[in-house]
Amino acid sequence: MNDTIWILVWVVVVGGVFVWLWRAGQLARLTAYVQATREELRKCTWPTWDELKGSTVVISISIILLGGFTVLVDFIFTLLMRQIM
Repeated sequence: MNDTIWILVWVVVVGGVFVWLWRAGQLARLTAYVQATREELRKCTWPTWDELKGSTVVISISIILLGGFTVLVDFIFTLLMRQIM
């Protein structure tokens, strides 16, 4: 019985918030925003599958090179710090 009361309380709270947002015009603004966003996304040009694969390869290679550079510089600084101390 206690769980049922909590569920009803939450239904009333969520319903009240929904009605308040509706009367304040926030739901209409959200709807307009979503429609405008969908309209803009239809205007976008999306990459082909081959372009996407090529970009993924370039990014993967870049990440590997930058990661290797970072490890190398860290290793060199560690050796220098050990020599100083």
